[in-house]
Parts: sequence; C-alpha cells; structure tokens
Amino acid sequence: MQVLTLEKLAQSGELKGKRVLIRCDLNAPHDAEGHITNETRLVASVPAIRTALDAGAAVMVMSHLGRPTEGTVRPEDSLAQVAKRMGELLGCEMPLVTDWVDGVEVAPGHVVMLENCRCNVGEKKCNDELSKKYAALCDVYVNDAFGTAHRAQASTVGVARYAKTVCAGPLMAGEIDALTKSLEKPQRPLVAIVAGSKVSTKLTILSNLAEKVDGLIVGGGILNTFLLAAGKPIGKSLAEPELVDECKKVLAILEKKGATLPMPVDVVAAKAFAADAEHRVASVDDVQDDEMILDVGPKTAAMLADVVRKAGTIVWNGPVGVFEMAPYAEGTKALAEAIAEATDKGAFSIAGGGDTVSAVSTFGVQSRISYISTGGGAFLEFLEGKKLPALAVLEERAE
Repeated sequence: MQVLTLEKLAQSGELKGKRVLIRCDLNAPHDAEGHITNETRLVASVPAIRTALDAGAAVMVMSHLGRPTEGTVRPEDSLAQVAKRMGELLGCEMPLVTDWVDGVEVAPGHVVMLENCRCNVGEKKCNDELSKKYAALCDVYVNDAFGTAHRAQASTVGVARYAKTVCAGPLMAGEIDALTKSLEKPQRPLVAIVAGSKVSTKLTILSNLAEKVDGLIVGGGILNTFLLAAGKPIGKSLAEPELVDECKKVLAILEKKGATLPMPVDVVAAKAFAADAEHRVASVDDVQDDEMILDVGPKTAAMLADVVRKAGTIVWNGPVGVFEMAPYAEGTKALAEAIAEATDKGAFSIAGGGDTVSAVSTFGVQSRISYISTGGGAFLEFLEGKKLPALAVLEERAE
C-alpha cells in the first residue's frame, strides 16, 4: 500500500508556513474526576505533531473522545484535559478551540487542539458539507489515527476527499507498514494466534487468516468450540455449539492448503470461573461435566511455543487463557515469551487488541515485539481482510 507520508512532506520543506490539520486518536480513558488514566494514545500522537511544528507549520489537532451526542458538548465530552496534557508532553501551550468548524486562528510554529470532533453534527455520517469545511481549514490534512481507520467519518474519510494535500502521519504509516509486512508480504512460516471468548466475533478473521497462514493457533472460548468440533469433552466451558460446522470449515481450509491448527493435549480445568477455584491440569479427553477450561495445559503450552519459535511472522490477537488470574496465565505467558524469542532471532511479530496489549505488558515483552498495534477495531477489521475506509482514501489520494 503506497501513501504519501508527513515525514516526506516535512523533509522536502513543503510544510513551512502551511496550515496542517492532524487527525489524532486521543480517545484516552478518564476516571470519574476527569483525570486521564492511560496516556498511551497521547504519547503515540506526539511525533506527528512535533514533526509538523518543527517543520514550521501552523498546526491544528483534531480528535474524538468517547461517544458524545452530536450538537452538544458536555463537560465529559471535552478535550480540555487532553489538550492540557498534550501541551505538557509537547513542551508548549496547546489552547483548546471550541467553535472551530468555520475557521481557526493559529500561527506557524504554534498548535491548537480542536474540541471533540464527534460533537459536530454530521461527523459520524461523513456529511459532505462538514467534510468540505474541515478541508477548508488546512493546506495539508494528516491522518495519524489508525484506531479510527475503520470509521468512514468526516474527520477520517470526508476531509481526505477534499483537502489540498493528504498524507499519513508516522503512527498511521507505521501501522500500514507493519500490517502489510505481516499479512501481505510475510516471512514464512506465518503463524497467527487468534483467541477470545466467542467464535462468532472472530469467525471472519479465522476464515480469512486460514487462507493465508501456515499455522493457526486458537485459544479461549474459541478453542472450546474447536474442541467440540473435534469431539472432545469441554464440560461447562464457554463455547458456541451452533458454530461447530463453521469451525470445521476453517479446519478444512487449513487442511486443503497444508496448514495446521495444533489441538491441545492438556488443559487447565476449574470448577468455577475464579482464581481460587478448585482446578487441575487435565488431559484434553478427561474434562469433567462440572469443569470449565480456562487455559491450555503445560504440555500444550510447550507445543504451541515451539510452533511459534519456528515462525518467520507472528500475528497475535488474543490471550489463550484467562491470564488475569494467576492459575490460568501460564499458557499466555509461554506464548508471549516464545513470540519474544522468535522476534529476537529475526521473526516479525505484531500484536493487537486490548487484551493482547495488556498481556504483552503483563509479561514484560513490549520491547521484544516488532510492532504493537494502536487500533482495536481497525486491527481486527484488517485481519478480516476488509478494506479500511481511511486507508483506502489515503491510497487513492496518493495516486
């Protein structure tokens, strides 16, 4: 995928004195008092803004926060705290502009934050008139919000149709490079790990990946449904019996192309969904009716880790067990460490999705994963094989 980048424009001197509108994803979680509780997205957005400022541009930053009602800005919808913190991270003043759709005053070398764009009437439906007003604010539009790339909205797609120059910020460009490298031009073998509570939420991902991978590892409730498809007992484990036939279709796709889905030989089974519940390591053929599977067993974890260590590319979406509870964390820990080891030896690894990123942090392998995706829904839709609207328009405008 070829797109114009902010870095290229900055290096060529094309940003000096220009009005630059950057769509960031600053949708950071807040506590009841309005304090930001996780700054990951804020920190990740600094490089794009800093690049434009250092290049002598007049910078406007646009983002959404939460799910506001269009036409009103309640206190909890405001980006005021975000603007204050972003100014601190950038080391400069970052005033919040409230009524900005019809014009913004900002001088070269300075930056302003535009109030929550999702409060604008027509934003979510990608209203054409609103999109043109956004475009009129700037000489250069920059999309650096991969987390919203699956949303066809005025601030992500509409403005990109009409702005004079359109490019990808460093965060967006990095995501495009990483996703392209992992699925479109992977080093082989390509192994994907897909886990979660339900097959139904990731069925399209499983089907799409089955066509691409050399090995597919499944975990969580998804694994339980595959175990049902294999005729194994799962007790009272979370599963979707109605999707057994769909699991069999995925297995058939893999078999036809010579790919594998390694099935567990042992599991960690518990009497209840609790850290202090009675639990044991059981053969996959010996799960009792009053037990639920909450992790893969040690033999299976070692087997899966061995598969991962031999991979050239690893795509990771979802922990294989309930890793938040110590008795059921070992499977995910073993995989995390194996992915890190493979990466250390030259494999390319990408991890995405909230639970996955949390597991990466829990097991301390952040610096040993090639790329950690910032986009939850966008990352999943890319894995499904969907064309993300914001990426499509960046590609179109680069032609």
